Amino acid sequence: MRHEEHAGPHHSPGGASWSTAARATLHCLTGCAVGEVLGMVIGTALGWGNVPTTALAVVLAFFFGYALTLRGLLAAGLGFRAALKVALAADTLSIAVMELIDNGVIALWPGAMDAHLSDPLFWTVLAIALAAAFVITTPVNKWMIGRGKGHAVVHPYHH
Repeated sequence: MRHEEHAGPHHSPGGASWSTAARATLHCLTGCAVGEVLGMVIGTALGWGNVPTTALAVVLAFFFGYALTLRGLLAAGLGFRAALKVALAADTLSIAVMELIDNGVIALWPGAMDAHLSDPLFWTVLAIALAAAFVITTPVNKWMIGRGKGHAVVHPYHH
């Protein structure tokens, strides 16, 4: 993402813009979705139950969420330790909220936990869960960015 796309102050009395918060949330959602789907595919392929498969999906969601941020920070010239600190500060709350909402929707949706990857219910509920996570996490990111936290700590490293 070009720095011009982040026009305007990010740490101001008025807070961050909704578009900045939405872009930060979409970035987080990408890593979470990759991790969720990969975790479910691996867990299903290995014949695991719902709890270990969900645990793997959450771990991979955090991993890929952080990895996407790390990739950009390392490309900007940060060393690995410094980049990891920035990524953890930028993404932890956002990913945690997203995973809580995403997995909560799936756990509460009747039949979703037992749906197989070949079942349209699986993909429908996953899409709804990710959409709900995006809608609920965006205001969290807006609030954090407006206070110089969350994704705002990544902005100085964008080209």
